[in-house]
Amino acid sequence: MPITTSLTLRGIPYTENEDTSAHVSMKAGGKAAVFITPRNLTELIHAYSASRMCGKIPIVLGNGTNTVFSDGGVVRPVVSTLGLANISVDGEYIAADCGAKLSAVAMAAANAGLTGLEFAHGIPGTVGGAVFMNAGAYGGEIKDVLESVTYFDGEIVTKPAGELYFGYRETTFSKGGQLILSAVFKLKKGNEAEIKAKMKELAAARREKQPLELPSAGSVFKRPVGSFAGKLIEDAGLKGLTVGGMQVSVKHAGFIVNIGGGTETDFENLVKEVQKRVKENSGVELTPEVRIIKD
Repeated sequence: MPITTSLTLRGIPYTENEDTSAHVSMKAGGKAAVFITPRNLTELIHAYSASRMCGKIPIVLGNGTNTVFSDGGVVRPVVSTLGLANISVDGEYIAADCGAKLSAVAMAAANAGLTGLEFAHGIPGTVGGAVFMNAGAYGGEIKDVLESVTYFDGEIVTKPAGELYFGYRETTFSKGGQLILSAVFKLKKGNEAEIKAKMKELAAARREKQPLELPSAGSVFKRPVGSFAGKLIEDAGLKGLTVGGMQVSVKHAGFIVNIGGGTETDFENLVKEVQKRVKENSGVELTPEVRIIKD
């Protein structure tokens, strides 16, 4: 039975055979059998629950900045959160839906004269994705400013961040599969001009050091203990290494970029080759942080 026949979506918008490459920053990947675009939290919960009730664990997708889908496509429903982007400021607290862009939340904080999220302004993902993996940059991590998370796990639950696990690029949610609905961040009063100047400084550093001009999935590998993935890759002489249309960035070796027509298979094969050569050169086993979804 086709999955769209077994799903009861109650008027929630969806498409069939959707090209996933249009929804991920790497611009590669195959078709999604059904791609669901909820417009509010009620529709998100229903789409998620309906998928599970018909025996399919849905793939929840935010801005697609840390995800690549198999060239062969995926059968499980893909549920996009981008239609859920509400952001509100209350004193030193900011509440945001899971689909809100993290950069927009950081800018809302800056406009309110709140400091603490400057590091997140250049992170291209959504609140849900950032909480899911404890995103971080320039010495800051989501857990540092997270007050609470509301999620769905058979029922709607809100928990203080202190009661949840947040490690390096892994969390309660990456391990348990709960559906993140929204988050609240606790910030501090600051000087708006200084906050925006810091954000501008970090954005300039990002543009200078990272290959933002080409499609990528961000940093490919987790930071190994005592070193940096990019340095280990560069030390192994792998800058510019190319498989098909995917290349180890000549600007920052921690990134793999799509230089034209790159596929998920190219990406996966290049990741494996980088892992192999870095292990041979330094003895370090690199662990990918980009999700490759195959079913």
